Amino acid sequence: MLSLDTLKIHQQTLLARVEQAPLQSALFYFAVYVLLSALSIPGAALLTLLGGALFSLWEATLLVSFASTLGATLAMLVSRYLLRDWVQRRFAAQMNTIDAGMDRDGARYLFALRLMPLFPFFLVNLLMGLTRLRVRHYWWVSQLAMLPATVIYLNAGRELGKLTSLRDILSPGLLFAFTLLGLLPLVTRWLFSRYIPSIKK
Repeated sequence: MLSLDTLKIHQQTLLARVEQAPLQSALFYFAVYVLLSALSIPGAALLTLLGGALFSLWEATLLVSFASTLGATLAMLVSRYLLRDWVQRRFAAQMNTIDAGMDRDGARYLFALRLMPLFPFFLVNLLMGLTRLRVRHYWWVSQLAMLPATVIYLNAGRELGKLTSLRDILSPGLLFAFTLLGLLPLVTRWLFSRYIPSIKK
């Protein structure tokens, strides 16, 4: 049965392994994250929270930032060179939206898509593979745009890792972390609706 006590027991076990073999643990976490991102397997958000609980904030930020960007880039390349025809057929309507946004705003449109949940993460990767955006531009725009959400999720995971009882859920640190999670898409949508007309709804 899943409970706070069970989660804490597993967390302590994982923390012990990280302390015993920090480099191997970081590499394993990085590899799993890349695999999940590249194959569009659900669970990246939970894995990000876990990273916040297991590693220091700066270590987890480096791991998640590069792992998520590498996984996204691999997915984009697979779409561009191996799955182009299938993606075009399967997501024709969404591709029209992407083409219109890229024609008008270029890389800024990708930046906005990474900050706001207009399309699922995996779908952005696949659809961007069909555009003319260069790989290096796709990499740095994606990494920069995903960084704020990465840090916020990692901080939430860090606060969750401090829980010792259900009463701690109402702690100021955790409430602040969840407030940031809720405000991020609203704030970014408002900002970009002012400067990128193609995403106005």
